[in-house]
Amino acid sequence: MNLLSMLKLELLQVIKKTLSLSDEDMARVDIALNVDKDKTFGDMSCNVAMMLAKQLEKNPRQLAQEVQQAIILASQNEENPLIFGAIKSVEIAGPGFLNITLNHEVWWTLALEFFQQKDMFFQLEFDEENKQKYLIEFVSANPTGPLHLGHGRGAIIGDTLARVLNFLGHSAEKEFYINDAGNQLAILGNSLKIRCLQQCGQSAELPENGYAGEYMIALAKDCINELGRDVIKNDEDFFADYAKEKMLALQHRDLENYRVIFDRWFSEKTLHESGAVASTIELLKEKGLVYEQDGALWFKSTQFGDDKDRVVKKSDGSWTYIGADIAYHKDKFDRGYTKLVNILGQDHHGYVKRLKATMEAIGCQADRLEVILYQLVTIKENDVVLRMSKRAGKFTQLSDVIDEVGADVARFFYLNRKAEAHLEFDLATALKKTDENPVFYIQYAYVRICSLLEKARQSAQFDDYLNVLFTGGWNDEELVGIVKSMSEHEFAVLRKIVQLQDILGNIALGYQTHLLSYYTWELAQALHNYYTNNKIIDLDNIGQSKVRLFTVILIKDALEICLDLLGLSKPEKM
Repeated sequence: MNLLSMLKLELLQVIKKTLSLSDEDMARVDIALNVDKDKTFGDMSCNVAMMLAKQLEKNPRQLAQEVQQAIILASQNEENPLIFGAIKSVEIAGPGFLNITLNHEVWWTLALEFFQQKDMFFQLEFDEENKQKYLIEFVSANPTGPLHLGHGRGAIIGDTLARVLNFLGHSAEKEFYINDAGNQLAILGNSLKIRCLQQCGQSAELPENGYAGEYMIALAKDCINELGRDVIKNDEDFFADYAKEKMLALQHRDLENYRVIFDRWFSEKTLHESGAVASTIELLKEKGLVYEQDGALWFKSTQFGDDKDRVVKKSDGSWTYIGADIAYHKDKFDRGYTKLVNILGQDHHGYVKRLKATMEAIGCQADRLEVILYQLVTIKENDVVLRMSKRAGKFTQLSDVIDEVGADVARFFYLNRKAEAHLEFDLATALKKTDENPVFYIQYAYVRICSLLEKARQSAQFDDYLNVLFTGGWNDEELVGIVKSMSEHEFAVLRKIVQLQDILGNIALGYQTHLLSYYTWELAQALHNYYTNNKIIDLDNIGQSKVRLFTVILIKDALEICLDLLGLSKPEKM
């Protein structure tokens, strides 16, 4: 845990003690780092007076004054070693906002901590009891065709979230749920058999609900080339299994090219074959949560806030997807996961309430499940929005997008907007090699850093200095001298770097993964601005150049963390 984290915790304890607040009250109190704002607002701001004034029946400004005095006294008390000497000022702004300015010594320490700790600077410290075990389920496309444009959005949200949670010290696994037990596979098998018959010159018509995409014709050709023309003698179940395996292999390939690797591919079919669905529904029966009506079995989901009860087993004896979903989520909890995250398209919004109902029914707290809904994705090419329909074959495949713009651009563009907002993927911008393309802008910042360091190594003095910094053979006294020579230009960069801690913390709490793409662009902007406004390598001012090269290395370290979490490459030349 770095100094800033410890300072925040100490300040929160001062506030809690001063106002006699409960843990529940403290959950509403935040101390946020101020970055890219007027420095009259200080380095940190606290909202306690505004959040709790009504509850405590006090004027916000009066409440702020109480907290202000308590923090000032704590900072002057040697018995508070963390806060003592760390606070330069505590000011009250507007109706009751508290603005806290830190002494330079704090920033010097943070610079040294980040340089020495790298990843560990941002990682959380908690005991095993507070460490969460996440299961993030996403994509989970039907095995009836290639992944389309929309799947790319869910994939990058889930993959990035897992990367961030694991980076922070939690355990997060990624799971793809294979929908291989529904009627769509029968339709797929029928569609493939008809396409194979057509390839063999026989007359056969695709039904209206069949899969008409070009990929089915290509699959039929592959099937005949691989197994011969006699393959058409097989029944539709054979073709369904063949198509499923080929489509899953294709989905595997597309996701790997997208740098999304799942820890597990979970088959819905296994839930039925193992009897898990039947046993789970039997459990609900024992609880009095299932009843029979019109020959079907109904789940009393209205008891848990759903708008109507749901059929789990049809009158023909077949299970509905709800029955399998209940068994699947019970299985997730039985495997020991403490937090479940499902990432779904916005068209599943009606599904959330009934899914929460199933959690309560199987004896699990509904708040242990979080559902992230992402909005529609459209792709614009030459100012024309392309239409998508899998069965009609009119859709843009994810693989097409990756082939066209590359995995780096595809991943970033999919993430660079709130999940709940519609995303328009502009191919023209994605293909540009200019600052208009945010990926180019970010990666150029990394290339610029590499170029600066390479140029610096052409000087013997700087080469020796960089060797010491990169090999860990630095002299502590010299390093302290470097950070103490930092100006406000360097402090501005350092504030932006340290802000990553808040960004990652917010992602872990609210699953807003787009915050990381926003931040990474801003970090790249900080580098470009620093480079433009400061001469980094100046042979006439070796001392100042060492400070600036040190600052550039700090940005490089932070940028590498971000690029790794985003799953983007780190080119050293462009």
